Amino acid sequence: MSTTLERVAPFRNETVRTFSDPAERASLEAALQRVGTASGQHYPVIIDGKPVETEKRIVSYNPAHPDEIVGTVGSATLGQANTAIETAAKRFESWRRLSAHERAQYLLDAAEVVRNKRDDFNALLIGEVGKSWVEADADTAEAIDFLEFYAREALRYAEPPPLVPVRGEENRLEYIPLGVGVVIPPWNFAFAIMAGMTSAAIVAGNTVVLKPSSDSPVIAAWFVDVLHQVGVPPGVVNFVPGSGRTIGDALVAHPKTRFVAFTGSKEVGLHINELASKLQPGQVWIKRVIAEMGGKDSIIVAADADLDAAVEGVAVSAFGFQGQKCSACSRAIVESPVYDTFVQRLRERVKKIVVGDPAEPSTYMGPVINEAAMRSILDYIERGKKEGRLISGGERARSDGYFVEPTVIADVPPDAVVAQEEIFGPVLAVIKARDYDDALHIANNTVFGLTGSVYSQDESKLERARDEFFVGNLYLNRKSTGALVGAHPFGGFNMSGTDSKAGGYDYLMLFTQAKTVSKKVDAASRDARAGGE
Repeated sequence: MSTTLERVAPFRNETVRTFSDPAERASLEAALQRVGTASGQHYPVIIDGKPVETEKRIVSYNPAHPDEIVGTVGSATLGQANTAIETAAKRFESWRRLSAHERAQYLLDAAEVVRNKRDDFNALLIGEVGKSWVEADADTAEAIDFLEFYAREALRYAEPPPLVPVRGEENRLEYIPLGVGVVIPPWNFAFAIMAGMTSAAIVAGNTVVLKPSSDSPVIAAWFVDVLHQVGVPPGVVNFVPGSGRTIGDALVAHPKTRFVAFTGSKEVGLHINELASKLQPGQVWIKRVIAEMGGKDSIIVAADADLDAAVEGVAVSAFGFQGQKCSACSRAIVESPVYDTFVQRLRERVKKIVVGDPAEPSTYMGPVINEAAMRSILDYIERGKKEGRLISGGERARSDGYFVEPTVIADVPPDAVVAQEEIFGPVLAVIKARDYDDALHIANNTVFGLTGSVYSQDESKLERARDEFFVGNLYLNRKSTGALVGAHPFGGFNMSGTDSKAGGYDYLMLFTQAKTVSKKVDAASRDARAGGE
């Protein structure tokens, strides 16, 4: 790997492919065959760079074909989890002393490896979490973006910020790493978020215990392997899958854990925050929790909106990756004068959505992640049928996997269960608003505050949304999903988390602490240095 850090080009996002090019399609088809042939492999726990055998294993299944095993990973014991923290604490002492340039180089090298194996990673995402071709490619592209972006950010943070000069002193502020972090990523962006949180932590000089989701552990094992391929030293990232209750709580509570980076549900995030706040024997710091906990995201359709654009934006935001995005639109709030027209057009648009095996290029919606999720979503739909008017979907789509039809429920009261609770599936509630004031009020009536969109051709309405729509990521006349690293720093308010703006210019600060060093100098030595320069 030969990237010269002194000449790193400005950051640019990876382009997400549509696979309209026959060569791109052929490449992914070959990767699907290649990765499918290798399915069922075992990936052990990795502590200090060494494989660790475990009595129990976690099995990762293909949600489109639940009888197909994608792979197995070791399920760590409590003792192994504790060993991983202790190992990471020891390795921190040497890793933190590497320069930012050296740490950044590892991320750039890893990005290049992923770029060269892009379709293999895509194929794994299609098989392990049921992403369509385009959704899988977007996930892999975002993982590359995080590696590239945070590498450059580490170099920027390494440059001392300007301070107010003080006569007779040399003053410097520097950002130093925190210590050992526990990274707990979600399954929905199984590659991007997992790689993003892990890479941000280590490039800032921390060491990590990575506990992946039990629904997507193989993609995490692949990523850890990439890090070791490019030379990241043993013990900097330790791969420790396991039950949240068995080892997750222990990792969070360990006195040598300095921070926890988490993405997942509100309930789990609040539990982690509470557990991390309790002082443990031997603990000498206040643990930091960096959390993104989901949302109940709304798109407002004003009476003056371009309805064709609004219908498309709502449909794509609600049903892309089966609605399993924390940024997914789960509520369309439509002003009364255009409500009926919008609902009719939305019904026609949803009919065009292709539900099927994500390994097929024509599929738009694949399966939800597992049987428990499917059952929960179907229960919410039954509740929604009582709270509103079913206009599309409402049933299990296929019997050979965890498929749910794209479901639209109209005439939903703003305080209904399906309008308030995060369903995390292909279910959209459509709510009628009296006017724009009412629409903004409804949009802010949940405990969440992650993403939102407004469709309107009235600039004054868009300005009001900027001021009054309380979300971390607000989009005007565009969909509520698809945040790009560097362009749309991502994170929300209230029960959506700690507003940790992933892919933004202050994100690495969350993995560091600021230290000020002041040195008294006499005028003679200062003048001598000035003369030498």
